[in-house]
Amino acid sequence: MHVHGKCHCGAIAYEAEIDPATVRICHCTDCQTLTGSAYRVLVRAPAAGFVLKSGTPSIYVRTSDSGAKRGQAFCPECGTPLYAAALENPAFYVLRIGAIAERAALTPKDQIWCRSALPWSGDLSGIARHEHQ
Repeated sequence: MHVHGKCHCGAIAYEAEIDPATVRICHCTDCQTLTGSAYRVLVRAPAAGFVLKSGTPSIYVRTSDSGAKRGQAFCPECGTPLYAAALENPAFYVLRIGAIAERAALTPKDQIWCRSALPWSGDLSGIARHEHQ
């Protein structure tokens, strides 16, 4: 599936080829902290199918528990998280679906790092819903 992504202010834009069957929710504590939310929804895009169309993201380097370094790309103007990738010769980009225009069509297929999931995040059906604020 061909997708179009951009940050909130529009300074950075990209296009990518993804497999919608690989959309997942990550409950790890890094994703919770880096998003300021309960979890992150993401999808992998092979490097060959990822094209940065405009702008230059800022990169925050995160070193995992295994010692691997990954660049967390975000817009330096508005702060929108865009993707993560290996620092050198990435095989893929892990796109943040909130920045993808076609996000409504990207239903998560699995969840990872569930041991870190916030207890209330698994079932939101009992929480009041409003169409707008």
